[in-house]
Amino acid sequence: MQIKSLQLKNPLILAPLAGYTDLPFRLLCRQFGAALCYTEMISCHGLVYDKKKTLQMTQTVPEERPVALQLFGADPEKMGAAAEIVSDMAVDIIDINMGCPVKKVVKKGAGAALMKNPDLAAAIIRQVCKKTVLPVSVKIRTGWNHDAIVAPDFAMMLEDNGASCIAVHGRTWTQGFGGPVDWQIITQVKNSVSIPVIGNGDITTYREAHAFLEKSGCDGIMIGRGALGNPWVFTPGGTPETLAERMEGLRHHLQLIRKLSDPDKILAKTKNHAGRYFKGITGGSSIRRQIYAVPTFADLLELTQSM
Repeated sequence: MQIKSLQLKNPLILAPLAGYTDLPFRLLCRQFGAALCYTEMISCHGLVYDKKKTLQMTQTVPEERPVALQLFGADPEKMGAAAEIVSDMAVDIIDINMGCPVKKVVKKGAGAALMKNPDLAAAIIRQVCKKTVLPVSVKIRTGWNHDAIVAPDFAMMLEDNGASCIAVHGRTWTQGFGGPVDWQIITQVKNSVSIPVIGNGDITTYREAHAFLEKSGCDGIMIGRGALGNPWVFTPGGTPETLAERMEGLRHHLQLIRKLSDPDKILAKTKNHAGRYFKGITGGSSIRRQIYAVPTFADLLELTQSM
């Protein structure tokens, strides 16, 4: 898969997930086979106003490249200014979020709300493209609701205004993260533009990813929640069935967290990640209870070493 001059080794991509796709998790997924990872969505205002927490979210290391940094906002000038800042960072793609369904984002006119305002969306992507030489991708949904399925036309507008790639979550804003994923609409988007299209929605296995890649005609497949506690989704062998193998994967994740972050500051998030490794395995609920009960990161490491 190729996005402008950026050549990816395979078509499997880690989606941007707020609260999850931090540097340790992105690097883990790259090591397990993801060809490209997206950061959590980052506020254009936070970058422009030099907010410490926002800048921390842009942290990267050479080993995780290529990496895409996702921006969100509804002000073309601020989005352009943020893109200019990002262009000096060690990233390979700037992504614009036009698909987030979260109410506090939508209320500000950003995320999925932009699919109801194509003129503003066009102004944003033009301004971002004007301020960067990096490829610009856009993540969208099929539409606002089932009476407003606009993704194919919206995608053409994005291409006309400079987008180098489009990722489509196969649900409307009103669906949120529930209900069926409409891969027919994703295929329609692919057929409506000449730039690469990435399909996204409820992919949980490597085999599913390749099946939908063929079915949709997309250039790539983006995996989000299916990768949580399951970096093996990017590997042909798939999720291991044994407790020992899953525990080994978690230990590796924890080592990356210890190396690349302040582990006790993100303990709650880490325990959330850790508990997901044992979904669907005998004794998993007991392990999760023990994980959620530990008071420190050191105790969590000790727990995983003792199992």
